[in-house]
Amino acid sequence: MDGFAVITAVLVGLGHRGVGYATYAESHPDELQIVGVAEPDLVRRERYAERFGVPVENCFESAKDLAAVQRFADVAINGTMDEIHVETTVPLLEAGYDVLLEKPIAPNKEQLRLLENAVSRTGQKVVICHVLRYAPFYTAIKTRVEAGEIGEIMHIHTTENVSYHHMAVGFIRGKWNREETNPMLLAKCCHDLDLICWLKSGVEPKKVASFGGRHFFKAEKAPEGSGFHCNDCSIERGCQYSAIRHHVDNGMWPFYALAGQESYEQGLEVDLEAKREHVVGSDYGRCVWHCDNDVVDRQSVIVEFEDGCVATHDMVTNSAKGTRRIQITGTKGEIYGDMMTGKFTVSKPGAVLGTEATDEDVDIDLQGDSHGGGDLRLVADFLSVVRGEGGSISTTELSDSINGHLIAYAADVAMREERVVSID
Repeated sequence: MDGFAVITAVLVGLGHRGVGYATYAESHPDELQIVGVAEPDLVRRERYAERFGVPVENCFESAKDLAAVQRFADVAINGTMDEIHVETTVPLLEAGYDVLLEKPIAPNKEQLRLLENAVSRTGQKVVICHVLRYAPFYTAIKTRVEAGEIGEIMHIHTTENVSYHHMAVGFIRGKWNREETNPMLLAKCCHDLDLICWLKSGVEPKKVASFGGRHFFKAEKAPEGSGFHCNDCSIERGCQYSAIRHHVDNGMWPFYALAGQESYEQGLEVDLEAKREHVVGSDYGRCVWHCDNDVVDRQSVIVEFEDGCVATHDMVTNSAKGTRRIQITGTKGEIYGDMMTGKFTVSKPGAVLGTEATDEDVDIDLQGDSHGGGDLRLVADFLSVVRGEGGSISTTELSDSINGHLIAYAADVAMREERVVSID
């Protein structure tokens, strides 16, 4: 667009999230240009350097190596693994980069505060990738709430249903299956907890209770005839968790299961037999009841805000389909809807009209990128913040994202210790 200065960026971590944000440069080259990459995997580093036209001298193995040379770009897009977000972001801030940081920010409160201190010390900007704020579905709801259409919020209820195949590939067999480095509630639902805090902007959460645990995906729940791996299992063909069905037959989540395979990392087509050989020979083919996972497979959270508003969030795994639902009850009405359909209803008491309630049904156009159309809208907003033009109703700078994370940390303590936890 005319009048926009082109923002230059280095891409740190070349997984599917970081690369996804970077595609904004391909569709809007007059706004964003990728001029550097940092990635420990050589094949992946060379592939994306070529794709974005990055010269070899601007290719690095790590964020630390990148930060050690003179700054040559305006911003960094950090899409590294969750557990190293802080250790990779701090040197980037100290080198003078503003950072777009993938969520969750940090696995614990101590690291969160380290990053908060680094932002304060350097004066650099950090925007968190809470992309659901940018989905037209949630933006429309937030606008209605801000306009006072349902009055003062009394209660918020959100639900995330994690599909059976996403649970299997990501949180049982995959990279996010250990509580120590990737607490399930934080990894999967920091979006939802952030939405709750966003709707309650300016009001602090004070108390948290939580219940849940790992009850299903463990050895004693394994069905008769199951093996330790899909390639030696007598019931594999009829099992809904079959890795061969997920990754070969149905092509679900290939960027998880095939990550690290050289031909896939090179962007080459992987034939069915090669996919099968890779899956049955990897950890992604392990039986879901005989993995080393220790994350919860269900968890419910109750939050009390300082104004008396109560919010609840339910994370339920093993659903047939992944869904997100929301219901906000205020003093003048309520809003409820389903993000996956893009539809919500504004319902208001209608006794004065001779009816119980009046309903307005809203259908949001879901056309766009992933997360309900939020991903690339997030990037556009980040660029606006960096240019000094101010953010939008959805902008999530670090200070705006802290409360949602504090709720997640407190909820896990509350669940383990069976007590109400205060947020300080």
